[in-house]
Amino acid sequence: MLESSISKCEKNPWTRARRWFCFLMLFLILGTLVLIFYSSSQVLLPLRTSSRSSQSYDNVTASSGSISPDYFVAYPHQYHFILDEPKRCREESPFLVVMIPVAPDNREARDAIRNTWGKETKVLGQVVSHYFLLGRSKEPLKEQVLQESQEHHDVLQSDFLDSYNNLTIKTMVMFEWLSSHCPNSAYGMKVDADVFLNVRNLIDMLVTAPRRLYMTGRVTKGARVLRDPNSKWFLPVSAFPESRYPPYAMGLGYVFSLDLPEKILEASAHVKALYIEDVYVGLCMRHLGVTLTDPPRWGLFKASVSYFISSCYWTSVITAILPNSDQLLHVWRSYQIHAHTDC
Repeated sequence: MLESSISKCEKNPWTRARRWFCFLMLFLILGTLVLIFYSSSQVLLPLRTSSRSSQSYDNVTASSGSISPDYFVAYPHQYHFILDEPKRCREESPFLVVMIPVAPDNREARDAIRNTWGKETKVLGQVVSHYFLLGRSKEPLKEQVLQESQEHHDVLQSDFLDSYNNLTIKTMVMFEWLSSHCPNSAYGMKVDADVFLNVRNLIDMLVTAPRRLYMTGRVTKGARVLRDPNSKWFLPVSAFPESRYPPYAMGLGYVFSLDLPEKILEASAHVKALYIEDVYVGLCMRHLGVTLTDPPRWGLFKASVSYFISSCYWTSVITAILPNSDQLLHVWRSYQIHAHTDC
């Protein structure tokens, strides 16, 4: 096509204006071809990268090659506990161990939980233990947190920097602690500090749940990877080439059998640690070949609270995230009023 256009220009030397018109047409043709080629390569690239198998993705994330380091965290790593309760879980042998990640300076949230659902230490005949998991603070809070620990004996503090981007480290340190400290317990739970937890409904679900290879919560399937750089959960293709995440339980609150922490820790040696903690746990579960379990009924694990709710709302859920932990005392009073009614 290009050769015929050139020959026409050479064999018909009419006027200078006609010759310039021929050159302009050639320029437009070349520009169009370049644009078509560029657009095709942009469309095809994500399709090629997102077609990796699970095994090849594990190989990529376990390496330290050409992957962007900004979206991963320092794990596995040898972290140490500054504050610990080394014997309590073994001595109490609870049926359920509830782990609550919380910022070191958020004493108000810890006290709110201690005065509400955290008071429920024996439910339906089953012993329940609660621990607050903290990282290292930038602020000088050592004495205050130490005093709190000595008063309540429910504070675990590790030496990693406590920050949003280190939530994956916090979660993996939680699995380490459970694996080494609670050999006689059946289940563990990770629940955020701004979440209402209905311990009775949780125990009622767990007494008939599997004791092995079990994890449930608000299970998310087929979630798209966010490529918008302005998103809080942005991941570039260089960090995660797949277009969708594997199934994972949302980090607001999920429960698991206590044979899983050790297995997840083993998987972490093969799956590079993303900063999005609940997605990372889902990646480790996929590496293990363990399928997440859907809750026995929809709506037990709520990601938000509707503006208009019935009087029986709090007695019907297991978890519900609140706008802030300050509302927990109000919600707790409402729950107690209706807990012994026909709800």
